[in-house]
Amino acid sequence: MQVRELTVPGALEITPKQFPDDRGVFLEWFSGEAFVEATGHQLALAQANCSVSSAGVLRGVHFADVPPGQGKYVTCARGAVLDVVVDIRVGSPTFGRWDAVLLDDVDRRAIYIPEGLGHAFMALEDQSTVLYLCSAPYAPGREHGIHPLDPAVGIDWPTESRDGRPLTPLLSPKDDAAPTLADAQTAGLLPSLDDVEAFTASLRAR
Repeated sequence: MQVRELTVPGALEITPKQFPDDRGVFLEWFSGEAFVEATGHQLALAQANCSVSSAGVLRGVHFADVPPGQGKYVTCARGAVLDVVVDIRVGSPTFGRWDAVLLDDVDRRAIYIPEGLGHAFMALEDQSTVLYLCSAPYAPGREHGIHPLDPAVGIDWPTESRDGRPLTPLLSPKDDAAPTLADAQTAGLLPSLDDVEAFTASLRAR
């Protein structure tokens, strides 16, 4: 596996080695040993999710209260998505910055979004199938969102599918009603960099 840190510190792009033959292809899309080497701690697997999306579906930006937050290790088993991580840690030198990784069924990359960062993706093909390994279970009272089209964040979402069709963002009512980054900060919803760093240190001490 090749691991690259994104411009949002702590977020990682993981590119697996693939072994194709006349039967198909084999790869490790997650390796506990490689994960520990890259992060300094294990991924506590609490939940595994699967979402299937039509082209243009936009999910996020989602995050959870820290502690315990919810770390996510994400890949796309079918189709393609642009997967985005946003630094929402108050006090971070890169607060408000975003970065993106193309997840698809060609390069079969994964992305790790640690606790305290925002996560979103847009599907670029119909039936795009995304798999998530999550460090904590879904807890509605601790889950929050930021509007993915917030101009202050300025995520450069694709306007065409992989086959050249125009894309119109399709949001859930919940995501469409999410606050801007500034409003979420004013409301006290965002995690602080200090709290996130303290929680990450506790993971490494286990």
